[in-house]
Amino acid sequence: MPGKHLFEYAVIRVVPRVERGEFMNVGVILYCPSQGFLRVVYELDESRLKAFCKSTDYDDINSYLNALEQICKGKKDGGAIESLPIASRFRWLTATRSTVIQASKVHSGFCIDPEQTLQHLFVQQVC
Repeated sequence: MPGKHLFEYAVIRVVPRVERGEFMNVGVILYCPSQGFLRVVYELDESRLKAFCKSTDYDDINSYLNALEQICKGKKDGGAIESLPIASRFRWLTATRSTVIQASKVHSGFCIDPEQTLQHLFVQQVC
């Protein structure tokens, strides 16, 4: 039987008006150090976003989420954050901030397959 691997994850949220504290879950980021795995999965439904907050710019939010995806991929020539070690990128992505895109508190667990676990968490937390 394959061994279990420690993982950490956070839910990615859109917070259109930070002062109100209302948010919409749109994705999950999962980090599994022993597997060198860092990935985010998100889905931004434009009609749901507009129903949640009419003044939110879908294209801006989508570009911010795409930037999270690029940081997860990490490229040595991709800029300051993308060139950080994988653990540092996860910590940066999940740091507390008062912006339109925020991460929940970090949670941990054990998994056999980080990709499968990421997909399960996405369905559970977002869909």
